[in-house]
Amino acid sequence: MIIGPYYTASDRVDFKVWAPFRERVDLHLTGSDDRIIPMEKDTIGYWQVQLKSSRKDIRYFFRLDDELERPDPASHFQPDGVHTSSQVINHRSFQWSDAQWRGLSLQEMVIYELHVGTFTRAGTFKAVIELLPHLKELGVNAIELMPVAQFPGERNWGYDGVFPFAVQNSYGGPEGLKTLVNACHQNGFAIILDVVYNHLGPEGNYFRDFGPYFTPKYRTPWGEALNFDDAYSDDVRNFFNENALYWFREFHIDALRLDAIHAILDRSAIPFLHELAQKIDTFSLEKRRNNYLIAESNLNDSGIVVSPAEGGYGLHAQWLDDYHHSLWALLTREKNGYYMDFGTLDQYRKALKEGFVYSGQYSAFRKRRHGNSSEKIDAFRFVVFVQNHDQVGNRMRGERLSELVCFPALKLAATACILSPYIPMIFMGEEYAEQAPFLYFIDHGDPDLIEAVRRGRKEEFREFRWEGEPPDPQDIRTFLKSKLNWSLKEKGKHKILLQFYRELINLKKAIPALCSLSNKSLQIKSDEATKMLFIHRWWEESNVFYVMHLDDNPTEFTLDLPAGRWHKILDGSDNRWDGPGSDLPDHMDSRQVITAPPWQVVLFERE
Repeated sequence: MIIGPYYTASDRVDFKVWAPFRERVDLHLTGSDDRIIPMEKDTIGYWQVQLKSSRKDIRYFFRLDDELERPDPASHFQPDGVHTSSQVINHRSFQWSDAQWRGLSLQEMVIYELHVGTFTRAGTFKAVIELLPHLKELGVNAIELMPVAQFPGERNWGYDGVFPFAVQNSYGGPEGLKTLVNACHQNGFAIILDVVYNHLGPEGNYFRDFGPYFTPKYRTPWGEALNFDDAYSDDVRNFFNENALYWFREFHIDALRLDAIHAILDRSAIPFLHELAQKIDTFSLEKRRNNYLIAESNLNDSGIVVSPAEGGYGLHAQWLDDYHHSLWALLTREKNGYYMDFGTLDQYRKALKEGFVYSGQYSAFRKRRHGNSSEKIDAFRFVVFVQNHDQVGNRMRGERLSELVCFPALKLAATACILSPYIPMIFMGEEYAEQAPFLYFIDHGDPDLIEAVRRGRKEEFREFRWEGEPPDPQDIRTFLKSKLNWSLKEKGKHKILLQFYRELINLKKAIPALCSLSNKSLQIKSDEATKMLFIHRWWEESNVFYVMHLDDNPTEFTLDLPAGRWHKILDGSDNRWDGPGSDLPDHMDSRQVITAPPWQVVLFERE
């Protein structure tokens, strides 16, 4: 059931809101046409009214039982923030030019995650469009936006959104997002949008005034859980099902990244996520477009992407945190927090070959066994990364990898991500070793809430035993420090690393053994003592072999290439990449004893 305000003709708007326990709901039009219009209630608690008007900027509240005036929970625009009137948007009026766009397959994707507010100085959708040439030259073809649903104030990561259908006003609103999506499709980019269905933010959250959107059955880190399986949950599910379809239908979004689905608590026989996947599959089939749901989950549960016929939810892909953690622990040697569970080369080998590192083993961090096997899951069902907003932003000082490891290690990290058998994702600025931190920032108006956030951040960092005080999330300087410094990409090692990323992505797209995402056509040998990793990938007649040395010290090893004549196509030690110079010949066909410099990476292709 479609909810919210929709134009059904050029001069007619239908309003529909769910408020099952209210005795009276009125539509209050504001502005020059100020008036109160009674709404009618159906048998299951939806209030409706049809309005005839030719105005382009209809603003309104819902008046509840003659007591409260609230914005629409399904508002499509909050031009003046979360506490003010909602505005109707005529989605029919936007002139799309992407009729021929059918989207990308998961196999094709090279994802670039960005936060609209810090990606550019202006912090708008329009400013993102101005940097599309950079992203195109880099070689990525899918842009993942951190949440853009309306949040309080003008700066936020986006996970405090309280109007899931409304596009953030300070970013450019719904018109700005559509313009960005249209431009991306014209330039061959898919758009992935991060959405939050596990909680709603605290400020401007008026959902309880309308109905039982929350349940006391479960608790989450953000309080009572959203009601996906308690009494009246059918209509809560309808709200979020319709929200997902809204992004695909009205904004031509290609995929949704579902935030922290482990916090979507639902014990029903047909879980909400299963239902949502079915609806998106049906929509995609009808529209003949590739539309996907990509989950974030800390459960290490292969059932998330297994088909419903096999007992799973049927989501299309999921983030692979174990890949990040196993590689990060080798790169940085960190052992605090959840990194205490990682640090061996064999764990990284398993992440490359199977996916989940923890597939039922005991986790010291969790103090229990964790996960199940992902060995049979197709590689294109996993998204991997060396950095993302969580892994950078949830450090106390928001340090990027470029501030923690040497330049050769950055090149190795890039290779590990881009040339993995999974879908690679780059975090904004990573490609040129951005130095600005990505910190946590808010712009709340409630002093008590601000103080609670400050205390909460300190508590989160306790497990990592970081020293000092975290930057104040409410201070605008914390936000401004997090903006990218684009001038760096033209300088010194920053420029070299950017060229290295471009080369890796070009190779990934050009060589069948690399662009075919499979961890079955893959052999890995590892040596824990020397921290050497040898990877052979193939697809039909295409073969590649690459070596990674994940250690600070030079080591001697035997390069034992598979049969055939091999041509070196990338060597991080070359002077071109600011390396010390390579001793490896351009062509090889036999065993050879070699000394690997620290953090060496070298790639061969069979002729």
